Amino acid sequence: MDLAAILSILDATIRLSTPLLLACLAGLYSERAGLFDIGLEGKMLAAAFAAGAVAAITGSAWIGLAAGMAVSLSTALLQGVAAITLKGNQLIAGVAINMLAAGMTTFLGQTWFSQGGRTPPLGEGGRFVPITLPFANELAGIPIIGPIYYELISGHYILVYIAFLMVAVTAYVLYRTRFGLRLRAVGESPKAVDTAGISVVKLRYQAVIITGLLCGIAGAYFSIAQGSGFGNNMTAGKGYIALAALIFAKWKPVPAMFTCLLFGFLDALQIRLQGARLGGVEIPVQAIQALPYVLTVILLAGFIGKAVGPKAGGVAYTKER
Repeated sequence: MDLAAILSILDATIRLSTPLLLACLAGLYSERAGLFDIGLEGKMLAAAFAAGAVAAITGSAWIGLAAGMAVSLSTALLQGVAAITLKGNQLIAGVAINMLAAGMTTFLGQTWFSQGGRTPPLGEGGRFVPITLPFANELAGIPIIGPIYYELISGHYILVYIAFLMVAVTAYVLYRTRFGLRLRAVGESPKAVDTAGISVVKLRYQAVIITGLLCGIAGAYFSIAQGSGFGNNMTAGKGYIALAALIFAKWKPVPAMFTCLLFGFLDALQIRLQGARLGGVEIPVQAIQALPYVLTVILLAGFIGKAVGPKAGGVAYTKER
């Protein structure tokens, strides 16, 4: 395999891992606050539809992104009310969000656009375009370094750079700020946080807001960056894979990034391997497409060691009187 083929796969790895990374970081905030969030998929799907629909109507990718983030935030707050204020079962609340998003996006898409649940294809300005970094064209001719910079580092959507920047931001917020310390504490011992005079409910809602915003960016990436409009179920279970990646990374931002890159690599590899032959027999496309999901099951079945999440995760907090 030559350098061009390797760079092509790695370039696809970065693009495919971006929504996973954003969703994984989103889940990191909520789960560190003691909220088990299986609703990542639903928030991403709702955001993808909102971004695609608004971008198609306005012709602006930025307005579409804002709409996607707003809808995802609203969905996250709805889930927060059910899980935090009403102290409902967090797992059921997340599943309800996923089901609501799957049904409403298809229904609204068909009602508004009459294209089988899809939104109209986006024209110029309606979707983000790849960014060419400074000196990328000038350095492209330099052996090895030039192609790596031109093909692998440059030429991505702005949301890709935001996603990887958020890894550093998240690591700093969680481990270097007072808010991060309190957020991790409320996920481990909300009673101790409450005893110190800090509002557990407020901290958890702050985590929910951050989760909603990041899921909004992840969902918008599908419809107005990687794609050119919304399609039925276009997130295709990526929210669940992001949740698996979060567990695999043991709720830490930097390991989460590498885990998402691993899943992105497998996704890129299965695209590359489609039509491949083994022993003269063509491997079924379905078997190759299942590779990322099979790995998810294998990793979570015991190859990652003991992964212990926040102690208060999934448990509604009731203040003692």
